[in-house]
Amino acid sequence: MRLTPTERDRLLLRSAAELARARRARGLKLNVPEATALIADTVCEAARDGKRLAEAIEEARSVLGPADVLPGVSDVVTEVHVEAVFDDGSRLAVVSSPIRGAVGLGEDAPGAVVPGPGAPQPEPVVHLHVRNTAAVPVSVTSHFHFFEANPRLDFDRAAAYGMRLCVPAGSSVRFDPHGEGEVGLVPIGGDRIAIGFAGLVDGPLDAPGAKAEALRRAAACGYLGTDGTGATDGAGATDGTGATDGTGATDGADATDGTDATDGDQA
Repeated sequence: MRLTPTERDRLLLRSAAELARARRARGLKLNVPEATALIADTVCEAARDGKRLAEAIEEARSVLGPADVLPGVSDVVTEVHVEAVFDDGSRLAVVSSPIRGAVGLGEDAPGAVVPGPGAPQPEPVVHLHVRNTAAVPVSVTSHFHFFEANPRLDFDRAAAYGMRLCVPAGSSVRFDPHGEGEVGLVPIGGDRIAIGFAGLVDGPLDAPGAKAEALRRAAACGYLGTDGTGATDGAGATDGTGATDGTGATDGADATDGTDATDGDQA
């Protein structure tokens, strides 16, 4: 006897459905594969009997009730898809809510997504006062190297080196135009390599001389707070070469004035 792959699948489904019927006849409650096979087979047999698609689906819904299946099965088998051969050709039958009258177990159902306990947030190691001198809001995300945050933010850059915001991952802190606020920082974890932020640090944070070089670059590019005083006097750098010309946080330029330590004043 030669059978097509579709016909072999149909025989497999029929075998599983007959097994489910036999077990139900013995008083056993059906599991997920048994319930699925029985519902799908009912659709196929109804189609073979000449019934229309809607009639076959309705008949499949009447096969099983809550008392026929194990607890949690109705939470898993919420929809059954089966392709059956009707008088007008093959049709895909979608049997939604196939176990009529079933009441789900909610959070106790198999496969339910139950949130675990939240990870404890670390305590801030450093608290900084931050002032936004820009005319637009500035937001900093949780794992951004805070030292390299927007140059218009005035805070103690040296204290923020190697730090990130002490906030949940994926969240951010917003600083309103000309607003001020306190933030808590924690050390960046892992291998402590900063790449691709603002370009002030591109490598290991704890490499010899990395912090001093980053502060030099920040001062040369007009970042506020590189003198270590933060949001106190608004000064950019202490040597007069970084942000003392008024371009640090007032003219809208980030690092486009060319003061990137190429004029020889920084060395």
